[in-house]
Amino acid sequence: MQRERMIFPDERPVHTPWGVADYAREFAEGIVFYGTPSHGGFKLSAERLAQMHSALRDKDGWFEEDCAWAKVAFAFRECFNDEQQEAAIRTLKDWCPDEYEAVTGKTLAPGASHIKGQRLFHECHAQDWVVISAIRSDQHPGVVECIATLGGKRAEWGRSDPERRCYLVPDAEYDGRGKFGFVIDPDRHVLCDSPSSFLSGKAAQ
Repeated sequence: MQRERMIFPDERPVHTPWGVADYAREFAEGIVFYGTPSHGGFKLSAERLAQMHSALRDKDGWFEEDCAWAKVAFAFRECFNDEQQEAAIRTLKDWCPDEYEAVTGKTLAPGASHIKGQRLFHECHAQDWVVISAIRSDQHPGVVECIATLGGKRAEWGRSDPERRCYLVPDAEYDGRGKFGFVIDPDRHVLCDSPSSFLSGKAAQ
């Protein structure tokens, strides 16, 4: 059963990875959700943390509210309602497939997990030019200027920037791109060496 309590100014402030908490919701003993003006997440007691499967466990006991919360709800399903449990399973499959597979012993197909689908996409297109940024063209009406790199790689700290190329892609074609990215066809998509709309910063996508 969920028990909600508020943190008042005269109480000792609780410091979270996202700032000082302004409220707390206790789902069960040792399972507390803390919210801040910007973000939030669960904090587990040492006892609760020790009860989790090692694949789900985070050593500091904090689980942010976007994806990691699902590890808590999955590990302690008796503390969450049916809707929350279902959402936790969907979230784990999509965003934490390795952890889900380790706990359940089930193998997810790429189509059953966003992350696994994304991995497969990049594996299949490691040697293709994949768009990493795009903008409606001022110089070429009905066309999108696309910045692409091999495999869709982006700049990383401590590594040299990947080579970038600018291609022109028809609006309608680019609008039909898949959820993991748009792959350039060098035989059809024209390299752009004219002044770019990226310099003006207009109509960015």
